[in-house]
Amino acid sequence: MNNNNKSTGKGWEQAQVECYSGYKTNERPVAFSVQGRCWEISEILDRWYEGGIKPDAPIVDYFKVKINDGGVFILRYDAQSDVWSIWIDRDRSFP
Repeated sequence: MNNNNKSTGKGWEQAQVECYSGYKTNERPVAFSVQGRCWEISEILDRWYEGGIKPDAPIVDYFKVKINDGGVFILRYDAQSDVWSIWIDRDRSFP
C-alpha cells in the first residue's frame, strides 16, 4: 500500500501513532511521531474509510487531523497490516 510519487515529492510515510481505544482498537489517533518528532493532535477535522466492498480489499481508515501549532495532516490506518502512515508533501517544509 505504498502510493508514493517520487516525481511530485509527495507520498505516504510510515508513522508511529498513539491512539485512543474505546469500543474498538485504534479508534482514533491522539498523537503521532514521524521524522524523529512527536506531535499531539488537538482536533480530528474529518475521518473516512475505504475498502470493505471487495473481500480482498483491506479496510483503511483515514483521519484529517490538526496539531497544536495549527498544522493539518492526513493519517491513515491499515488494520489488516496494523500500519499507520502520514501523507507527506516533500516540497513543503515539515514542521
